[in-house]
Amino acid sequence: MRVGIAFDLLPAGPSRHSTDGPDDAYEEFDKPETVEALADVLRGRGHEISLLGNGREFIRSVLDSPPDLVWNMAEGSGIGRCREARLPAFLEMLGIPYTGSDPLTLAASLDKDVAKQLVATRGDVPIPDGHALPLGCDDTTFETLITPLIARGCVLLKPTFEGSSKGIRSRCLAMTLDEAWATYKELSQAYLQPILIEEFIVGEEVTVGLVGNGAGLEAIGAMRIVPKQADPLFVYSIEVKRDWALRVDYETPAKLSPHVMARLLHAADACYERLGCRDLARIDFRVRDGIPYFIEANPLPGLAPVTSDLVILAAGYGLSHADLIGRIFSAALGRLGMVER
Repeated sequence: MRVGIAFDLLPAGPSRHSTDGPDDAYEEFDKPETVEALADVLRGRGHEISLLGNGREFIRSVLDSPPDLVWNMAEGSGIGRCREARLPAFLEMLGIPYTGSDPLTLAASLDKDVAKQLVATRGDVPIPDGHALPLGCDDTTFETLITPLIARGCVLLKPTFEGSSKGIRSRCLAMTLDEAWATYKELSQAYLQPILIEEFIVGEEVTVGLVGNGAGLEAIGAMRIVPKQADPLFVYSIEVKRDWALRVDYETPAKLSPHVMARLLHAADACYERLGCRDLARIDFRVRDGIPYFIEANPLPGLAPVTSDLVILAAGYGLSHADLIGRIFSAALGRLGMVER
């Protein structure tokens, strides 16, 4: 089978941290070794691999020599909430099958506010209270909306259309209205998109990995992200992720009571289905008083062999990087009615 890999490559050297905009502009993009690791696994399964990239390079390659299947790990550039949906939409127009979720799911999941509303439709999966405030919100409207949230303790502010903790810094946790207003203005200017401001759920940071479709959907398991120095206001920020080996322990399997684990896996399954995820996803929660609150869904989770959360989670359940890739690939082929050859 001819398999093309679609991806966005992290710039090399100093350009990795953009000087034109926030320094995390490329945080979601993949390193060359991540792409090569995926390619090696697929080659080991007997497939012919082509590296397609993204954007115009990808379009030219696919039009010139259409692959049998595209493994999609492309994030898209820019700040639009549909950037992850562009590439699969192009493939659907050409009738070329691909792994992972469709354009609607990718766009809805990237917009954290939309994802929360879709997940909350049946009332059985709690979400943090909050608001997605547009650019240019005036201070009076801001105060009216945010004061009730601040009264509960503190709020977390983050860009609405980003992944990989882009824009989420330790300073994004605000205890006062003035702090929240200053952070809102800073994030608005840096990311040029609505800013999601929500009640901060004081509790445990937990993520669930899922692979499959329909009746074949399986939860790999759950991982708890534990700060090395106890902190009830711990934020899994971009600073933490960049320095994860010194800042956190990844507890996988997560040491949760059977009751909490059951609620967590039920919630993850519900989120996966309501957002229309396919083949794979990682779903993030904060657990307070045994209750999991949905934070966001990652239908294009990172697959770096050593550092990505889903890969670390899977390793804790006895799955190697190659095992995980194989399960995702098999799930995609099964959904598409394709036979590995």
